[in-house]
Amino acid sequence: QFHLVQSGGGLVQPGESLTLSCEASGYTLQRHNVGWFRQAPGKEREGVACIPNYGGTSYYHDSVKGRFTISRDKTLKTVSLQMDDLKADDTAVYYCAVPIRCNDDSIAADRFSSWGQGSQVTVSL
Repeated sequence: QFHLVQSGGGLVQPGESLTLSCEASGYTLQRHNVGWFRQAPGKEREGVACIPNYGGTSYYHDSVKGRFTISRDKTLKTVSLQMDDLKADDTAVYYCAVPIRCNDDSIAADRFSSWGQGSQVTVSL
């Protein structure tokens, strides 16, 4: 069980950027696949991006490719999601999760995954 603390999020206008961070309290995340999911009102949760352990190709949902970047920091305790050129459709509550299944064409959480507390991202004029 991981205790994940998220930071970032907020209200921005279309085309602007935000960064979300996910820190594991007392752990490093290098050994684990880490993912970001989001859930918009009235919609099912969807996987946005994930980064595999010890390198490898990250996964991105088609709707965010070229705009979002997932990365680990040098301490290996934090995974960030840099979100550029945000669109209204990106509005959702974003959650990080560890561990998850992650490869270059899919992302999935399961009953063993721990979740961050959620971060609201609102993109609006």
